[in-house]
Amino acid sequence: MDTKLTLKLNKRSIERAKKYAKKNKQSLSSMVENYFNMISDKDPVNDLEISQNVLELSGIIKLSGNFNLKQMYGKHLEDKYTK
Repeated sequence: MDTKLTLKLNKRSIERAKKYAKKNKQSLSSMVENYFNMISDKDPVNDLEISQNVLELSGIIKLSGNFNLKQMYGKHLEDKYTK
C-alpha cells in the first residue's frame, strides 16, 4: 500500500531532483523510496563510507600515548566559558 509523504525542500533542490529523475527515467517518488530502502538496509557502523579526503588525513597527527582527549576537551570548555 502506498502512502503519501510531503517533503519541504528548497526550490533549487527540487528542480535539480526533477531534472535528475527525468534524465534517469524515474519518478521522484521512486528515487526517494529507493534511497530510504538503501539506507535502511545498511548497518550504520559497518557500512560507514569514509571519504577519500578523510582517509588521506587519517594518521597525520601523532599524539603521545598519555594524551587524554576528554581531559583536553574539558579544559577547552572550561577556558571557553570562564573567560
